[in-house]
Amino acid sequence: MRRFTDIKVWQRSHALTLQMYRVTSSFPDHERFGLVSQLRRASASVPTNIAEGSKRLRSQDYARFLNIAEGSLAETEYLVILARDLTYIRPDVSEPLLKEADEIARMLHALRTKVEQEG
Repeated sequence: MRRFTDIKVWQRSHALTLQMYRVTSSFPDHERFGLVSQLRRASASVPTNIAEGSKRLRSQDYARFLNIAEGSLAETEYLVILARDLTYIRPDVSEPLLKEADEIARMLHALRTKVEQEG
């Protein structure tokens, strides 16, 4: 049985979540329960859903969790754009985050497609 921690897209999304925690630590205090909380939750939801889905018995269920992860990743991308536009994140910081999110999105899509075909 393969552990979720061995799945490359989980590893990349976990690393992105850690980056989000670091980046949001410098946001204004008044955003602590707003944008900071939302960005951290959305980014953490990606590897969380990959992990949870990987333990489902049916391929359909796993694919559904991967699709939820895709949605959370899209939310994360938007929130990074919002934070950039509010000048909480400099463009030179946001661009690599958005690029990594795009690559993770491609990986998630490929994994979901593969899982769906297995079912």
